[in-house]
Amino acid sequence: MCPVGSYADGFSIKVEAQQGSGDDTAVNGIRLHCFDPSSKQRTTVQSSVGSWGDWTAVKSCETGYLASFMLRVESAQGQGDDTSVNNIKFICSGTGAQLEGDGLQWGEWGHWSRKCPRGAICGLRTRVEEPQGWGDDTALNDVQFFCCK
Repeated sequence: MCPVGSYADGFSIKVEAQQGSGDDTAVNGIRLHCFDPSSKQRTTVQSSVGSWGDWTAVKSCETGYLASFMLRVESAQGQGDDTSVNNIKFICSGTGAQLEGDGLQWGEWGHWSRKCPRGAICGLRTRVEEPQGWGDDTALNDVQFFCCK
């Protein structure tokens, strides 16, 4: 969770690039970049994170805070290579601007979450698959965001 009085005004994701014939995992983690408008302090928070990939550059709202999100998810591929979460988008509360992560292109975009009724996104909880050894890894499987007012 962002410290009390702080809200997420930006994010970055940990993404494994396409592996060719290797095992793909796509998005492995999400960081929220928090800002406290009173103290002007910045902090970064994250939940569970997978083992693969690199952190992308931070994407930030020009005004306002993160207020709603949408995931791009690849459905189960049967005997094929599964990835699960491939990318994420957020809507900023100030201008309604959309920020899209630098994830991968597999899967379909879901629906926008409900916007935070008051305040903005201030925390997250992720569900990450543990490494499967010789099995098919997916890494980030789900995320829940929390709103603070």
